[in-house]
Amino acid sequence: MKIELLQTFLEVSRTLHFRHAAENLFITQSAISSRIKLLEEDLGVLLFDRSKKHLKITPEGHRLIKHANEMLLVWQKAKMDVGMADHDSHQLVIGSIMSIWDIVLQDWLKKIHRNYDDISLFTNTYSPIELRKSVLSRVIDVAFLFDPPFVEDLITEKVATVPLQLVTTDEKLASTLSSQDNYIMVDYGESINAQYRRDFQSEVASKHYISQPRIALNFLLDAGGSAYLPRQMSFEYIQSGKLFVVENAPKYEREVFAAYLEKSHKVELIERTIQLFPHVAV
Repeated sequence: MKIELLQTFLEVSRTLHFRHAAENLFITQSAISSRIKLLEEDLGVLLFDRSKKHLKITPEGHRLIKHANEMLLVWQKAKMDVGMADHDSHQLVIGSIMSIWDIVLQDWLKKIHRNYDDISLFTNTYSPIELRKSVLSRVIDVAFLFDPPFVEDLITEKVATVPLQLVTTDEKLASTLSSQDNYIMVDYGESINAQYRRDFQSEVASKHYISQPRIALNFLLDAGGSAYLPRQMSFEYIQSGKLFVVENAPKYEREVFAAYLEKSHKVELIERTIQLFPHVAV
C-alpha cells in the first residue's frame, strides 16, 4: 500500500470534499478520486458514501482513520531513522498526553537538545490508552503519563512531581475559598478529581470545564476567574501579580511517570535522557 493513498484518505476524511482535499494536497481532483478508489479496492470496502449531496465517511472509513494515522507515524519514524544511518545519531521517539507536554516536557526536550548532539527527537501526543499500546508495539520509545501502567514488560520511573495550587486573577479573592467566581475545573485525572470532590463538595461550583491546563491558564489571563494550575506553569504570573494564590485552599500533587520497554535496544539512551529531569520538578 502506498503512503500517499493513506495521506489522501486522511485529507478527504478531514475536509469531506474531494476538491478541497485536492487543493490542500496540490494535486488534481481526479487524482484524489483515483487514489481513494485504489485504496477502497485494496481494502475491499467503501470508505466514503458518495450517494448523497455531501460526502460521508462510512463505518469502515472511521475505523481506518486511526490505523492510517498510526501507519503514517511509523513511516515518518522510519524515514527519519534511516536518514540518520550515515550520521552518528540516535532517534528517540517520545509520546505523552497533551497536559504533560505543557507542564514538564518542553523544558526537558530543550535540555536534551543542549546536552546531546547525537539524539534526534520525534514527538507525538496520545491518549493514555494509546500511549500504553504504542510503547508495547514499539511505535514510541518512551511514554509519559500521570498514572503508571502496571505491565510486566515495562519499566516505569517517576520523573516529576507537579504541585497544583488554586490561583485567582482577583487579589481580593485570594484570602477566601468560598467566593471564587468563574471557577474553571481542569482535568488532572480521576485521582485528583476525586480529591477535589471530597474536599470541596458543593463549596466551589465550576463555571467551566477545560481539559488542558495551558488553555485554562490562557483563559484565566484573558477572562478572569480561578483554577487549579501547576506551580511550574503559574509561577511567573504569580511573581508578576497577574495571578494570586488562594492560600487556604487545599493543595494537590500529580506525579509524572516515564514508561518504556525493559528489552528495548534504546534503554541506555532513554535512561540517559531521563537523568536530565530534576528529582522533583520545582
